[in-house]
Amino acid sequence: MKITNKYVIEAIVFLSYVLFAMAWVGGTASLSQIMASMHVNSYASASFISGAVTLAKILGTFIAAWFALTLGIKRAFFIACILVVLGVITPIAPTFDMLLISRFLMGLGGALMIVYFNPIVMNLFTVDQRSTINGLNAVAFNVGTAIVLWFIPQINALTGDWQHSLMIFSGFSLLLAMVWYLVVLTDNEPSSMLNSPQLPSKKYGYLDGLKDNFTWIYALSYSGLLAFYICLFTFYPKAGISASKWVIGFGIIGTIAGIIYSKKIKQRIPIIRWSGAIQVVTVIGLSFSSSASIQTLCAIILGFAIFFPVTALISIPHELSAMTGEKITIIFSLFWSISYLVATIILWLFGKLIDLNHGEFGSAFVLISIVSSSLFIGSFLLPETNNNGKTLS
Repeated sequence: MKITNKYVIEAIVFLSYVLFAMAWVGGTASLSQIMASMHVNSYASASFISGAVTLAKILGTFIAAWFALTLGIKRAFFIACILVVLGVITPIAPTFDMLLISRFLMGLGGALMIVYFNPIVMNLFTVDQRSTINGLNAVAFNVGTAIVLWFIPQINALTGDWQHSLMIFSGFSLLLAMVWYLVVLTDNEPSSMLNSPQLPSKKYGYLDGLKDNFTWIYALSYSGLLAFYICLFTFYPKAGISASKWVIGFGIIGTIAGIIYSKKIKQRIPIIRWSGAIQVVTVIGLSFSSSASIQTLCAIILGFAIFFPVTALISIPHELSAMTGEKITIIFSLFWSISYLVATIILWLFGKLIDLNHGEFGSAFVLISIVSSSLFIGSFLLPETNNNGKTLS
């Protein structure tokens, strides 16, 4: 059996990352049980349970382009899938070190996946289709996160406990990995990239990417928002802010709206700037308001505002002049690596501030509110790829 339909291929890619999100966030949602079973009492130490995945993403996203250039996207994505499956070790890990290793390997797989989205999309879909597919891939993590945050009690009740749930998530990831191995492309596809060990021949390496000002502006613009997002489902529930789950749910709605908007409106910067401004205000409201109603309202608006501009943000590199599969793989490899490096540092500082203040979250919330402004600031530095203001037909 061979799989050649590009929409089926995209479905496999999408579901693979949904399952990665479920495994990652499922482990994070079980943080209290893991801390108790491992006799971990420090929030700074506990942050490394989630941080192990984030650290893996720093390394994984950095080396992802090398894997793709050496092995080809199909083989590289298969390796990513298998690494995600290794998250099965998490619920049965006998020691804290083994737990961190399993989370690291799973995170490494997720890191590779997220970089490969863009060259796969670029080479399977037409220019008019890419913004829609990019938006769908952007919401994959949110879908997995939403499933866990909203339904993990029911899932655990159905499977027996959180350990069995995580093992089942890994089992489905293994199934998808096997299905992915059947993927091939026919000659009439836009590119044979998934079957070839080589990406497009135009040379653009890591050093070129690191010298490119766009790479740094692009990554740093997103890094603060990414740090907030990780803190949101890692620590906010521990602070008693249950409204955080509304951010995830309305993020899906925001992504769908962003796909529709970005399909019609060419200009990218206005949506990024206005959404960034709303994010700062609502992060503050969610973090510091004592009213449950205001927290919920802020969470709803925030979820929409975080993901509404994602399609436009991801589309920018695709719309830069002289873009190739090789170049876009390098750009997103460095983009995610830099973003996760900054987010990991902020995540640790967030946990450290809680420890230093004896379990109080106030100072940590000040930190995360400040860094969440990165997208708004970055909107003044990012290039506008469509200056004519016309709508797409």
